[in-house]
Amino acid sequence: GDKSLTGNSLPGLSLGPRTHVQAGTLPKPTLRAEPDSVITQGSPVTLRCQGSLEAQENHLYREKKSASWIKRIQPQLVKKGQFPIPSITWEHAGRYRCQYYSRSQWSEPSDPLELVVTGAYSKPTLSALPSPVVTSGGNVTLQCGSQLAFGGFTLCKQEEDEHPQCLNSQARIRGGSWAIFSVGPVSPSRRWSYRCYGYDWSSPYVWSLPSDLLELLVPGVSKKPSLSVQPGPIVAPGENLTLQCGSDVGYDKFVLYKEGERNLRQLHGQQSKAGLSQANFTLGPVSRSHGGQYRCYGAHNLSSEWSAPSDPLDILIAGQIPARPALLVQPGPTVASGENVTLLCQSREQFHTFFLTKEGAADPPLRLRSQHQAQQNQAEFPMGPVTSAHVGTYRCYGSLSSNPYLLSHPSDPLGLMLSFLISKKEAARASVGSDCDEAGVRTRPAPLETSTPAVGAAYTAPPVLTWRPLCSGNP
Repeated sequence: GDKSLTGNSLPGLSLGPRTHVQAGTLPKPTLRAEPDSVITQGSPVTLRCQGSLEAQENHLYREKKSASWIKRIQPQLVKKGQFPIPSITWEHAGRYRCQYYSRSQWSEPSDPLELVVTGAYSKPTLSALPSPVVTSGGNVTLQCGSQLAFGGFTLCKQEEDEHPQCLNSQARIRGGSWAIFSVGPVSPSRRWSYRCYGYDWSSPYVWSLPSDLLELLVPGVSKKPSLSVQPGPIVAPGENLTLQCGSDVGYDKFVLYKEGERNLRQLHGQQSKAGLSQANFTLGPVSRSHGGQYRCYGAHNLSSEWSAPSDPLDILIAGQIPARPALLVQPGPTVASGENVTLLCQSREQFHTFFLTKEGAADPPLRLRSQHQAQQNQAEFPMGPVTSAHVGTYRCYGSLSSNPYLLSHPSDPLGLMLSFLISKKEAARASVGSDCDEAGVRTRPAPLETSTPAVGAAYTAPPVLTWRPLCSGNP
């Protein structure tokens, strides 16, 4: 006989024009999509209507607009509540419900299922403001944006073993389109991974390609890794740097984060037999945008929890300010071992901070705020009682507070050598000004670095330390 229910006929059902359906007391079925309700264009999906085991017939329909593809499903599959789509297109997207027929009556409709097709437009950009590194218990703002004029955006949290949880927001239009979402409070004990999509209001179930995955990093309390740089923290444009994040607790993966950036770099660690692990992050060719403060974090594969942050490491880009400071030594170029020495970095140009480096040293450069004195901007770096450990080549740089990671050109190098000076005459020769011309090439022979100690009736000349300017063009 006729299958009928009170109320309006359901759109999209393959019922005759005079068929009437009546709502009874049967429990409503469950409608779900396998593998998921958000499907990439061209992929297969099956809608399943699960009601009573005694169901004699199942009906699937799309709200607002009929779906002709449902009528083409084989009857034996429909009877089982299976509605397969071998290759999904925009035409399949929409909001669906299903019902089943049993004991001469129709069930209530299922809860709606929103079938979404992705890949219709280019991907938007997802970023965390102000940073993807969020302290435990804190909140963060995620911004999804595009150059296309989308009507709305959807943010989806990627769950490891579950379907994504998604949230919609109306787009704001200004030179493109964007929407913001608030996330939190966050905790270090779980992953916080997101993608976003854009869509047009006229087709709310047809989405763009997904944004790149954004993973928030919530630092935990496990042992912090160490962060170092080769060849050194001050680098000229065009050179390459390797940032090494390492740990003695055997972390499997590491993340490098530059303060102020919106993305994290992640690498798997290389394990050694001693329980040490390390990841090498290569930066380069370096440009001024690489200047900044970096930290790294470690984690074990089986855990979603990241470690405490490493100590910060500053990467400084040289040659970004046209001026070049001068590096001088006080009280003079020749001192006996154990005497106090100060290196003076100065310039007539404005600098807010000065940096002093020693060639080949693993320690970060010394930094001091600039002091204005006698029409010079300068900083005095006390070296303390000098010893043979101070032997080496020194340079200084200046920076401005507007961008403290961009440095001037280096000063001419200043070398400290261990010498055995025989006479005041030789000491005087060492104290003469620079032997370099404007191109940085030596114009006179270098003072003797070593000469035979004077052996007299009463004394042997003690070792002294000699500072002398080196030539940048021909050191």
